[in-house]
Amino acid sequence: MGVNISGRSFLKLLDFSTQEIEYLLALSRNFKDMKRAGVPHRYLEGKNIVLLFQKTSTRTRCAFEVAGHDLGMGVTYLDPSGSQMGHKESIADTARVLGRMFDGIEFRGFAQDDVEELAKFAGVPVWNGLTDLWHPTQMLADVLTIQENFNYDIKGKTVVFMGDAKNNVARSLMVVCAKLGMNFVACGPKTCMPARDVIDACEPIAAASGATITLTTDPVAACTGADVVYTDVWVSLGEPAEIWGERIRELSPYRVTEELMAMTAPGGIFMHCLPAFHDTKTSTGAKIADEFGLTEMEVSDAVFEGPRSRVFDEAENRMHTIKAVMYATLK
Repeated sequence: MGVNISGRSFLKLLDFSTQEIEYLLALSRNFKDMKRAGVPHRYLEGKNIVLLFQKTSTRTRCAFEVAGHDLGMGVTYLDPSGSQMGHKESIADTARVLGRMFDGIEFRGFAQDDVEELAKFAGVPVWNGLTDLWHPTQMLADVLTIQENFNYDIKGKTVVFMGDAKNNVARSLMVVCAKLGMNFVACGPKTCMPARDVIDACEPIAAASGATITLTTDPVAACTGADVVYTDVWVSLGEPAEIWGERIRELSPYRVTEELMAMTAPGGIFMHCLPAFHDTKTSTGAKIADEFGLTEMEVSDAVFEGPRSRVFDEAENRMHTIKAVMYATLK
């Protein structure tokens, strides 16, 4: 039986079967081939979508806008000051207004409950562009990138997340690895491990797919023989700047370095969802260098700019995988 997810929202990958995720990845690959070959694919002409952002972003906004235009849709962007949602208008009321004007709604914000409530009341598909708990569109881009680097044979590969493994990216990565049969390793201090409820949800899924889930505080043990080493910023958007000192003390031992990458399996790659603090060429990077004396944070510049890095492939793949999600849920 074929996969059909038309009309569904895309809020977290726990909601989707392995077959459905694989369908979205295959569709993403087809769209990427068409985009690169210059083949028009305006399959959703006449439809309109709205991008509702509480948290700003470069990749998420651009990926949704370009993907929407490629599919022939009209795209409206509402920045954090561009709507009354949560201020003068409830989330439910906002959802019912937007659902009568648009065919789909993207939300990038803070609370997972907010995107769930949008989906409950909108009457049209809602796509999670990031919340504090989950980042499902990033995961599809990440897996497509891994597939491309391992000839689409990813079952049994080992993916290591280094650093703050309790954040939305690490949580989501654990889920997609469990669903697709990849071994997941969370490596960081004990205070930064994934929440127990996420582990409990993923363990039976991993057992069914033949994958493993490992939690460790040892970077050498984690990276030895790994196929993918993944990291993220140490302080996420929306967290207070006051915690930088604490996070630097906790997470500096988990910086991804050339020494750690040398321990990975042959062909092992480095991934990062971006933005990355690998130098001092940003205002945040410069500020941290002045205050704490660090010129690199979660990843060394040598790794980020090195031959094993696939971070810009991931960034591009956000567009292709988001296109697949929108097409599959709106067609």
